[in-house]
Amino acid sequence: MHTYFPTGVCSRQMNIEIDENGIIKNCEIIGGCAGNTFGICQLVKGMNAEEAVKRLKGIDCRGRGTSCPDQLSIAIEEALEEI
Repeated sequence: MHTYFPTGVCSRQMNIEIDENGIIKNCEIIGGCAGNTFGICQLVKGMNAEEAVKRLKGIDCRGRGTSCPDQLSIAIEEALEEI
């Protein structure tokens, strides 16, 4: 399990688990908009981690230059480096 502490967004912590084949097994986002963050995690579970990064990276929230999905892409990239 990889833990990431996002910056510039409402969520406070992201926990990501990726298996040896690069598939996202578990995702948890603490804080932020509960329905949206839970939905994002449900969507990425079972997805190839590299594909998830491609889809999420660069999404902006209200001109912040980042978003919970964008921060999740960073968390996934970090988790991939640990494999």
